[in-house]
Amino acid sequence: MSFSSEVKQELLKQYSKARHCQLAELAAIVAMEGHIDENGSLYIYTDNSAVVEKYTMLIKKLFQLDVTRALTKEVTEKILTALKLTENLAIASLLESEYSLQGVAVNGLLLQNTCCKRAFLRGVFLASGSISDPRKSYHFEIVCHTKAQAEQIKEILEFFEGEPKIVRRNQRYVLYLKEGSQIVDSLNVMEAYVSLMNLENIRIEKEMRNSINRQVNCETANINKTVTAAVRQIQDIELIRDTGGLERLPENLYEMAVCRLENPDTPLKDLGQLLDPPVGKSGVNHRLRKLSQLADQLRLGEQI
Repeated sequence: MSFSSEVKQELLKQYSKARHCQLAELAAIVAMEGHIDENGSLYIYTDNSAVVEKYTMLIKKLFQLDVTRALTKEVTEKILTALKLTENLAIASLLESEYSLQGVAVNGLLLQNTCCKRAFLRGVFLASGSISDPRKSYHFEIVCHTKAQAEQIKEILEFFEGEPKIVRRNQRYVLYLKEGSQIVDSLNVMEAYVSLMNLENIRIEKEMRNSINRQVNCETANINKTVTAAVRQIQDIELIRDTGGLERLPENLYEMAVCRLENPDTPLKDLGQLLDPPVGKSGVNHRLRKLSQLADQLRLGEQI
């Protein structure tokens, strides 16, 4: 089961006790997937079983109706009136022919309470939302039928301090979030707490893995830098040696050159402890830079 499906299964089991919240969630589902057939019967047009199950249970809780049977025009009108979806619709003529309710804006009167806003977002996500596998990427989206619908959902998410964006995709308007923390907050708003914890665990694992990778990359870069520097130092010293110059070096540089040739893999700090008397890392660096300068002189054909 995909992560998105797991979230929807959790939301399916999340029922508000308050009637006003149930109305808000049902209104969201109907506004996303609602249709009226030629007989005036309201139904949900979707292949998502979770949406159908939630719609069926909400109708039963709110109106004590069995939607496995076709609804009469009178019952459909009663439901649409309760959901406040009839104000901008010619309800009488609407029930005489097939009609899609997809994209109808939900009346703001149903969304005044914070709890109702949460329920509304649950219904919206159940009907038209999805979340990508967080192990691969962070992407939360809700596909809307109209710009007005997308703007309404955006406003609700912003109420909960979300920062969604809207983009047009073909004939739809897609509201989306890309930040992992924003998706976590949205799951919290919809009260999908198990999914929230699962996502947080994945985020922690990814952050730890990324942190370890950064540390390993940093250490690898330092090792490569150290190895490159050591190879260059050996090459400089060998050039001086092969031109008969080691014996002509000052005692401190001669000792440094011989020590480096005998200990090509030793870090500078440890290399300094092999000298007599021992010197610190900065002292070793200074002597090796002097040897490098002398080697550069030889490369230019100059005498040392």
